[in-house]
Order: sequence, then structure tokens, then C-alpha cells
Amino acid sequence: MDFDYSEVQKMVAQSAKDFAEKYIRPHVMEWDEAQTFPIEVLKKAGELGFMGILVPESLGGSGLGYHEYIAIIEEISKVDPSIGLSVAAHNSLCTNHILTFGTEEQKQQWIPRLATGELIGAWGLTEHNTGSDAGGMNTTAVKDGDYYVLNGAKNFITHGKSGDIAVVIVRTGEKGDSHGMTAFVIEKGTPGFTAGKKEDKLGMRASETAELIFEDCRVPAANILGEVGEGFVQSMKVLDGGRISIGALSVGVAKGAFEAALKYSKEREQFGKPISQFQGISFKLADMATEIEASEVLLHKAAFLKNEGRGMTKLGAMSKMYASEMCVRVATEAIQIHGGYGYLKDFPVEKFYRDAKLCTIGEGTTEIQKLVIARNILK
Repeated sequence: MDFDYSEVQKMVAQSAKDFAEKYIRPHVMEWDEAQTFPIEVLKKAGELGFMGILVPESLGGSGLGYHEYIAIIEEISKVDPSIGLSVAAHNSLCTNHILTFGTEEQKQQWIPRLATGELIGAWGLTEHNTGSDAGGMNTTAVKDGDYYVLNGAKNFITHGKSGDIAVVIVRTGEKGDSHGMTAFVIEKGTPGFTAGKKEDKLGMRASETAELIFEDCRVPAANILGEVGEGFVQSMKVLDGGRISIGALSVGVAKGAFEAALKYSKEREQFGKPISQFQGISFKLADMATEIEASEVLLHKAAFLKNEGRGMTKLGAMSKMYASEMCVRVATEAIQIHGGYGYLKDFPVEKFYRDAKLCTIGEGTTEIQKLVIARNILK
């Protein structure tokens, strides 16, 4: 088993690192404070191939695999997890859903423009009263000739306001029926399709989160992905890959916090020597480094299975669960190592600490991951 990055993976990681340093780092706190969603930065990411990482070259994408995908999300997230989250959501949710379940005509219609960042994608499953219980959704689609009429709302949607296109899963059958939901592609500007409230968040503040609202929104039946009733089953498959995204995001957060803490511990002196020389601090750093390494191994094992087209639901849930909880622990210890300075916005660990928590919630909470893992090991 080869644990070294290939030359392509090294090149891709360096490209993502250079992009983050040049276009993101100078603005991190400015965007965070103002909750600015820097859509122009995602357009630049598109120019570099980061908005169609998993898309075949024949459809205008980069044609890369999940190991390279992890490297890109990690490097961006080490600088600003908000941008890492937006890039991940665009790639693994909206774009990947169309790529995996769309017809050839649908792929040609939307994928090339998503892959270059010309279109920014959103993906809608969650609703106000149905978070983990997605099967109980209230948003409906009723057939009317060659169209479906959608009514309801989705919330906690990344790029809900600024996205150009959204894949949404809505109810076409009975509530609670796993084959009673259908996926639709809806373009911005469709009558009856609007954005609602933009959320004011604890962290990931430069990644836009907003409502999607449907009021007698008429969508052509031609915009259905797959068959009527397959939307929920499709979503669960999309989320398998999405968990690798959040795992990569989590490792990026942890690495960013760890590197800041390591640097600070070597520079900060107390009692005549750097605090890194005190056992209490050095042991914290040892634990942090070990947990990051363990998360990466688990994550790349899940990526290997995904690249091979093998079942990875259990490993995807394990890697997402472990990495997300790990990044919260690492960010907490990074604050502790900084002491009082860690509580100030002048130091980067304060933001990593706020950003980290989302990783244990988004794309399936820790508790849902445990449920998925338990079901798989008890089969």
C-alpha cells in the first residue's frame, strides 16, 4: 500500500495552496466579519479547475479522483474553511448529483458550466422541520402536464441566495416513503423560485447559507434527475461522497489550527523558554498531530473505495464522524495553547474554533453517522 502522494496529487495540492494564499488569505477576517460571500473567488477557483474536480475532461472538468479532491479541499480549508465548504458543496452535492444521475443531455446542459464556475451550484434536501428526518419533508411537487408545480421551502442551503442552479429533492409521493421523493434541477430566475433569509452564523461565515422558497414554481418534467420517486435514494448516495468532502474540510480545519498552535508554541516564552518545551504543551501537540494523521488515513481509505466504485457507506460515515469530531478537539486545544491570545480575533485559531463545529453537523450529524455505521456493522 502506497501512502505517498503521487506527483499529480502533489501538484494539485500545491496549486490549491498557492490559490488560497494569493486569493483568500488576505481577506479571511474581512469576509468573516461582514459575512461576505466572495463569489468572484469561486469563479477564480473555476478557472483553475477546482469547481469541477471530479468531472471528466470530456465535460469540461479536471477529471481527477477523490484523493486529489481531498488534497484541494484540505489546502483551501487550512486558510479559510468557509471557502473550502463552498467549493466542497458545489462539487460533491450539486455538480455530483447531476453528474451521477443525469441523462447525457442533462449533463451536457449544465455540467460544463458548473465545472468552470460559470454556474454556482446549490443542493437542497433539508427543511425547517426535517433535518435528520429528511423523509418527512413538506415541500411538494404536483404533476401538471409536462410540468411539476413545487411549493414549500428548503433551509440551511449553501449558496441558497447566490447560486445559479439548484438540485432540490421534494416530495412527489407519501410522506415518509423513501420512494416518494424526486430530484429536480431548477435554474435561478424560474418564476416562483426565490431565495429567503440568509442565516447569521457562528462560523463558516463567508460561505453563504440561505433558504430556498417555492411558490407555485413550475419546473419542466425534463428537469427530473433519474426517475420519479428516486430522489431520496439518490441523495443518500450523493451524501456518501459528500462525507468525504466534510472529512477533508475537517482535516483542513485541524491542520490550520494545529500549524498555528505549533508556531505559537515555539515563539511564546514563559519561565525563560518556549512553551513547546513544557510537557503539558508538547503532549497536546502530540495528541493533535496523531489524531490528524489517523483522520487522514481513514479518509483516504474511504476515497480509495469510492474511486474503485466499491461500497464505502460505512467508511464514509466513519471518516466523516471521526475527522469532524477530531477537528473540534484540535481547534479547542489550539485555543488552549494560545491561552488568552487564542480568544482574540487577532489570532487565526479563534476562527478555526468557530468554523470547526459545523463539521459535526453538516451532511449528517455525528449521531446520524453513528446510526449509519451501526446499521452497517450489525447487518
